[in-house]
Amino acid sequence: MGARSSRLAGFGHCVPHRRVENTEIEERLGLEAGWIERRTGIRARHWAEPGDTLSGLAARAGAAAIRDAGIVPGDIALTLLATSTPDHLLPPSAPLLAHQLGLANSGAIDLAGACSGFLYALTLADGFVRAQGRPVLVVAANILSRRINPAERASAVLFADAAGAVVLMPSEAADTGLLGVDLASDGSRYDLISIPAGGSNRPFAADVAASECLMTMRDGREMYTQAVGMMSLCGERALAKAELAAADVSRFIPHQANARIFDAVSSHLGIEAEKTVRTIMDYGNSSAATIPLSLSLAHQVTPFAAGEKLLLTAAGAGLTGGACVIGI
Repeated sequence: MGARSSRLAGFGHCVPHRRVENTEIEERLGLEAGWIERRTGIRARHWAEPGDTLSGLAARAGAAAIRDAGIVPGDIALTLLATSTPDHLLPPSAPLLAHQLGLANSGAIDLAGACSGFLYALTLADGFVRAQGRPVLVVAANILSRRINPAERASAVLFADAAGAVVLMPSEAADTGLLGVDLASDGSRYDLISIPAGGSNRPFAADVAASECLMTMRDGREMYTQAVGMMSLCGERALAKAELAAADVSRFIPHQANARIFDAVSSHLGIEAEKTVRTIMDYGNSSAATIPLSLSLAHQVTPFAAGEKLLLTAAGAGLTGGACVIGI
């Protein structure tokens, strides 16, 4: 009933139509031209328009991945949606996503892992495929533009909206799917990135300022240091568990938080810069969605080939982080 391993069989992505150039944000915040790109590597990002919904973006990415995998919706046995911006606090958005895609035979659940949510979902999906021998749809999607505090420079210049998706299928090959995984957390830095109000600890109330229901980054420099450290360490451990060296990595697909962060991580790991997949320039930081978005875009340009080894790394709010080594 189970499978020896999993394999990435389909890729898809979706971004809102509206493209926001740096000049629009720089003019609003009184920043000199070029300030954002020099510090982040971002030139533009996509932001949702009024009619866009999280489940709608996720559904378009998921449908593309299912088509790319060459299966029918009824084959999907489980749908995992990694998001920090569900359509509602309750109910979860994954059942609606599965319904919109016509996944009549699928369980569905949301996962809130912030920027590393896709890696956690991918790890759980791999375990399900191995145990049950049935396909899993993993989608990561966020509409962060509706949680940005436009007056706070640290978050206003970074965050974006996007959805990315992959289909994991059963495989009998020993060198496909997740070959090495390392997950990490550090709750001592729980509040480096947060939305202070709206949860059960500080529920919505008349005395809660609107700005406290928006995202804030308490210390950008500390977040940079912690992200580089966690992504590098998890990457080293995942490679060791896969019994691979940095030179064995075919493509490095990091969370697109900030170009300076993933350039530092690739340097620490000893991965050649030209192996890094870069999408941050045109798509910004969409949290958990950046890695599956990057996978889908990279696959469109140069399709993944059998024998490739991919390294994925991420770290974000919580702190939560991790790394996965994947065989194609």
